[in-house]
Amino acid sequence: MTFAAMMVIAVALDLAIGWPARLYAAIGHPVTWIGALIGALDRRLNREGCSFARRKWAGVAAVLICVGLVAGLSTVVQMQVSGWWGILIGGVIAWPLVAMRSMYEHVAAVANPLAHGDLPAARHAVSMIVGRETSTLDEAAIARAALESLAENTSDGIVAPLFWGVLFGLPGIAAYKAINTLDSMIGHRSPRFEAFGWAAARLDDLVNLPASRLTGVMFAVVSGRPKQAIATMLRDAPRHRSPNAGWPEAAMAAGLQVRLSGPRVYANHIADEPWVNGGAADPLAADLQRGLALYRRALVLGIAALLTLALL
Repeated sequence: MTFAAMMVIAVALDLAIGWPARLYAAIGHPVTWIGALIGALDRRLNREGCSFARRKWAGVAAVLICVGLVAGLSTVVQMQVSGWWGILIGGVIAWPLVAMRSMYEHVAAVANPLAHGDLPAARHAVSMIVGRETSTLDEAAIARAALESLAENTSDGIVAPLFWGVLFGLPGIAAYKAINTLDSMIGHRSPRFEAFGWAAARLDDLVNLPASRLTGVMFAVVSGRPKQAIATMLRDAPRHRSPNAGWPEAAMAAGLQVRLSGPRVYANHIADEPWVNGGAADPLAADLQRGLALYRRALVLGIAALLTLALL
């Protein structure tokens, strides 16, 4: 109950005010603090002259140091507080680690110009949330990229941190954000990070496994066609390039009756990915607005579940 109540407070603060720009300018953000630590570990431990195996073990050490430090500090804080006062403090500390409001704002920044036919503005906005090349995307490709980001980040930016926060409190949500940030920064298949980022990428896959399935079920339940969405998840998610992203993407695709994933262009290569819900049509601007509505309904379901846990 205590941990669920902490997460309710964190969600309420996030929905009410997000992470204000003035606060970010003054102190940054916990994820940027974690990112600074990861950057320092990368510079210190990831030496290009070392063997693949040595760099791989250096990456394991970086993960242990980063996650251990973040989890350890948050455990110390949690042990110092108790009762309703402790729940309040825990909720305030967890507040910046939930991204409901910012996720909506980032995707709405794509949806609004796209709805008015302003493709250059929509391309610029979607470039802020995806890693693929966006300069030549048409309406369907912009909508598809934004919907995929919305689906995947609902899982790893909202449901996963809350899931681990409900289970373990501040150490759970803080350690999860450390793992997720490690994966974002070093979990890439590039010459510099293929070895060093191996442990970060594998650990991120593991900790996102339960939340990705749960997010897919949430989307399915509120989609209006739950049987179709669940069937599409079970069929298409295992073929996705990611062991986790395919689950919420497939549920959202089936819920909106559009296709997602498929081929896309990155900076230096074309990724020929399989389609999710491939028999459906491409999404358009109106479908992106519908995707945001589906996201809102899923959040209502999730918040109701959190409140129920907090009150039991």
